[in-house]
Amino acid sequence: MAKKLKIGLIGAGGIARAAHLPGYASIPDLCEVVAICDVQEETAKTLAQEFGIGKVVTDYKAIIADPEIDAISVTTPNAFHMQPTIDALKAGKHVLCEKPLGMNAAECRKMCRAAKDAGKILQVGLQLRFGGIARFMRSYIDAGHMGSIYYSRAQALRRRGVPGWGVFIDKKKQGGGPLIDIGVHILDITLFLMDYPKPMTASGKTWDQLGKNPDLFNAWGNYDRARFTVEDSAVGMIKFEDGAVVLLESSFMGNLEDGPLQTQLFGTKSGAIVKLSGEEPIKIYTEQDQQIFDMIPRNIPKVEAPHVDEVKAFVDAILNDKPSPVPGEQGLTLNAIFDAIYKSSETGKEEKVDVSF
Repeated sequence: MAKKLKIGLIGAGGIARAAHLPGYASIPDLCEVVAICDVQEETAKTLAQEFGIGKVVTDYKAIIADPEIDAISVTTPNAFHMQPTIDALKAGKHVLCEKPLGMNAAECRKMCRAAKDAGKILQVGLQLRFGGIARFMRSYIDAGHMGSIYYSRAQALRRRGVPGWGVFIDKKKQGGGPLIDIGVHILDITLFLMDYPKPMTASGKTWDQLGKNPDLFNAWGNYDRARFTVEDSAVGMIKFEDGAVVLLESSFMGNLEDGPLQTQLFGTKSGAIVKLSGEEPIKIYTEQDQQIFDMIPRNIPKVEAPHVDEVKAFVDAILNDKPSPVPGEQGLTLNAIFDAIYKSSETGKEEKVDVSF
């Protein structure tokens, strides 16, 4: 492999422009984006001109067949993650695939198998764990200060925040609503801080009446309520092999305080409320010598752009033969949990979470 990686991009939408392309552009001595693909040719041409990309195509197979290209970013809508990822892996390319890894666990299993068979890196685009907040908490936990985390409450809640663009309201192209779109982020951070225990079962409930109501205001732009086929709110309880439990709550629309994107961790030595933004994002609750302490860290690492660090980690893993910074297996775990919650909402029963592949 050439010392300077050659990168291909499949999908020229907002996540490509705002996240992946700036990430690769930040390390021009290590990599170069040489080709971009989108079914909307003009959209791809615009990005190619903006970022100095030489090759524009409308069929992703042309990028995958290019022997010059070492790695691929898949930045398409969710429904089009699986096949380009599998084809790229089979062609010997490393892949950074946006979150969620697939529409469901069945797709993720095929992607994970393809990565294993090819011996190539499959990384899931979950950038928040590269931020300073997650890094601080990971180091605090690794130092043993939390003890064993046995329960967490993860929340990704919006008051009136249905995305009025793209395919976010279309279940056939997106796979689900807030559970799979923003719940994926807070659940990943929570499980990342818990060392990704193996899930066993999940139960939950979803609702869609607010998202379909044409009389309600939506701060994120208007959309056709008749085309709203995803849930607007979801809750789930997940049980893990080690005895831990996570309560997950997510919503695009809810009559509640706007904006909680946070997880609350309960450990045997201390607990913490971890918010993914704000001036005081972390509060730690602990005890020493029978004295109760509430602590606010003041030296949380500054990370300007977690998306950029995510891409840097991908490139570093390829060049230095490191394991995937966010393994495909963890993307499978998230999708398998969502599958179980969606199924539980239909059956009214606790459902098995299958992470095998």
